[in-house]
Amino acid sequence: MVEKKTSFANFEWIDLENPKLSELSELIKPYGLNIHLVKDLLQVGHLPKMEKVDEFNFLILRAFSANQNAKLTTIPELTNKIGFFFTNEILISVHQKQFTFLSEISGHFENPEALILKITEKMISSYQAPADWLSEEMDKFEGNIFLNHGKRFSVESLYFAKAKARACKKIMILTQTVLNHLSVHNINQTHLQDLKESVSSLILQFEDFLDEANSLLSIYISSNSQKTNEVMKLLTIFSAFFLPLTFLVGVYGMNFKFMPELNWEYGYYLTWGAMFGISLTIFIWFKRRKII
Repeated sequence: MVEKKTSFANFEWIDLENPKLSELSELIKPYGLNIHLVKDLLQVGHLPKMEKVDEFNFLILRAFSANQNAKLTTIPELTNKIGFFFTNEILISVHQKQFTFLSEISGHFENPEALILKITEKMISSYQAPADWLSEEMDKFEGNIFLNHGKRFSVESLYFAKAKARACKKIMILTQTVLNHLSVHNINQTHLQDLKESVSSLILQFEDFLDEANSLLSIYISSNSQKTNEVMKLLTIFSAFFLPLTFLVGVYGMNFKFMPELNWEYGYYLTWGAMFGISLTIFIWFKRRKII
């Protein structure tokens, strides 16, 4: 476990990185924190939540921490959480993964709420990079389908991109719920409102990607169906031309002894003329029907 203590004018911040249950339980024992809440902090896939237990507020949020190009689909793979216990005099933050932005936070904070809002701002901003990446990926997907840039459209890549968008959207919706239930002092109201607006903006970005991805997938399936239909149409046209010709060739290829046409002087040319006439008739009929 890595423990870092920072003292401010009105409160103390204790940051714990990768603690074990026994270490965390021993540390929080003087504060009388509920052991069940402590276990929640150590659950890898725990979703954002907020509770109030006695004088302590308990908060869990998740930050995006995966490589954008990685083929990951679940919330625990894509994000990591930070848990907070706080009152007006102390803030305890607990996390398994090392977050660079925690060590970069500096300055004066009037109360734990202000510090939590600053950390929350950093955590929410971690979703902006995947949102921008998803937007760029959508441009590539559209280019591959509509402009045919020489690259084959990858349904697999679209699947993983959709999975990332769904996971991020779910976390943002839960984060929005937490922020809506978070009560802060008047001095922090403006910052909290800014965070709510940032979360709403990210939710819209992820929703737009999912809507466009579903539309794009439908267009891709329709496009493939259209290409298949065109191939089947072409094969049908060829069959219509060659079926009667194959019939004639089959009849005169039987070589029965008493087939009078085999002895005609101009039988070969008449057969060619018949085949040409049949082909021309079929062509004219297709033209009038606007099939070709």
